[in-house]
Amino acid sequence: MCISTNGWIEILMASARQISSVLFSAIIWMQIGAVANAQEAPIAAGQTIRVNVARVNVGVVVTDDKGKFIEGLRRDAFHVFDNGGEQPITEFAPIEEPGQVLLLVEAGPAAYFLQDANLFAADAMLKGLSAGDRVAVARYTDAPLALLDFTTDKDSAQAALASIRFNLGFADLNLSSSLSTVLDWLERIPGKKTIVLISTGVDTSPPSATAALLARLRVGDVRILCVSTSGPLRNGKQGGKTKIQQTQDEFAAADRRLQVIAELTGGRSYFPLNGKAFQETYKEVAEIVRHEYSLAFSLPATDGAVHSIDVKVERSSATGKSGPPPYRVDHRKGYQAPKE
Repeated sequence: MCISTNGWIEILMASARQISSVLFSAIIWMQIGAVANAQEAPIAAGQTIRVNVARVNVGVVVTDDKGKFIEGLRRDAFHVFDNGGEQPITEFAPIEEPGQVLLLVEAGPAAYFLQDANLFAADAMLKGLSAGDRVAVARYTDAPLALLDFTTDKDSAQAALASIRFNLGFADLNLSSSLSTVLDWLERIPGKKTIVLISTGVDTSPPSATAALLARLRVGDVRILCVSTSGPLRNGKQGGKTKIQQTQDEFAAADRRLQVIAELTGGRSYFPLNGKAFQETYKEVAEIVRHEYSLAFSLPATDGAVHSIDVKVERSSATGKSGPPPYRVDHRKGYQAPKE
């Protein structure tokens, strides 16, 4: 997803008056170039996270073919499948139930240039959340740092975002290991849980941490919505043709990293290019959080195996003729059962 953003990068550069365009390019290049060959490690066999619970929770977001969120669905419209076999739904919470949202913000050099364009536009998301939704804020570079515990006070959340200080040095950006730590924080929190990851997608974590995270996401119950901050940085032309192409390839790898993180958790990834697009993205993120159904089913087996999950939602035709297009249904993809 290497998209040119002519004009926007100049605005960002003007807002960082004390740093030259050459240094700006060096900052971005040194961050992404350092991980060119380290982040595509395959998942090691047997690397999974056990879920020692008697039930499996599944968050579900339903939209129609035009992207409109579907409200008012009843329990009997949902069908949940474990390894292909349908399971009775034991618990059902409609979209009105409040959720927990943790904003995890990359605080590295790239985000410094974009803080006015994207981070502070996050008030569009905070304003769009339900009054009962609780929000927490954390930042990360080499490791995550909690800035605000869960609260329904959205003004406090906005203040916590505004307090983030961005590094201008060549700090590590350990996305995988930081995200894994944040998942540890959320393990004991019940109900709907969403991480909004605001990041370039650059990751300097060791390959083992990346592999462990991906394995964990495959069986986790936390939805991750990824908002890329690298879109407005794609216009740099410093260096020769080979270097420019390598930089663009690394941007594409970072994009794919965010896409995989989101897809594995039933989330979505966004790649806004300017301030207006960031606002629109954050509004949709708030809609997803507000429109998540929560389902649960009992464990069909305690075999220690990884089970796949599929959710289907009935959509009847009002005319009795050809039915309307099927809903888009986003949900977690699997879990690992405990072993007796």
